[in-house]
Amino acid sequence: MNYGEIKNCDIANGIGVRVSLFVSGCTHHCKGCFNPETWSFSYGKPFTEETEQELLELLSAEYIDGLSLLGGEPFEPENQKVLLPFVQKMRKLFPEKTVWCYTGFILETELLTPSRARCAYTDELLGLIDVLVDGEFVEDLKDISLQFRGSSNQRLIDLPKTLVTGKFCQWQE
Repeated sequence: MNYGEIKNCDIANGIGVRVSLFVSGCTHHCKGCFNPETWSFSYGKPFTEETEQELLELLSAEYIDGLSLLGGEPFEPENQKVLLPFVQKMRKLFPEKTVWCYTGFILETELLTPSRARCAYTDELLGLIDVLVDGEFVEDLKDISLQFRGSSNQRLIDLPKTLVTGKFCQWQE
């Protein structure tokens, strides 16, 4: 897996001050995407053991509230394969910090049921995420007044509650 960028004091992609990892590779190709260079799976730098250590060090700061995964597309199967062991390690080291993930896939129809995104890593990765922002960016639904999302079709999902109840639970601050 490659990644395009690491932001170490991000306040736009989740609650509080966060470390954000922008992975490379996305097959959605949303019109008006703010990060089209990350569509290519070869964009950026390889995600290595050194990258992982850098992220864990950044996450260790007391003022950091958690990790945000963006892209590109974190739920492309080849990205899930690399992200799962990293997020497992992060959760073990920092259980009090939250994980937010942005995906163009829809939870109920593409991540929880058979689809091109669903693979051997999906359920376990979903189980490590606190807030999932799902749905492709739709330029015609762009709304800059929305918190933590770019278009009105995208949902802020309280993923632990949704997975336990089996029904969509909107995230509430």
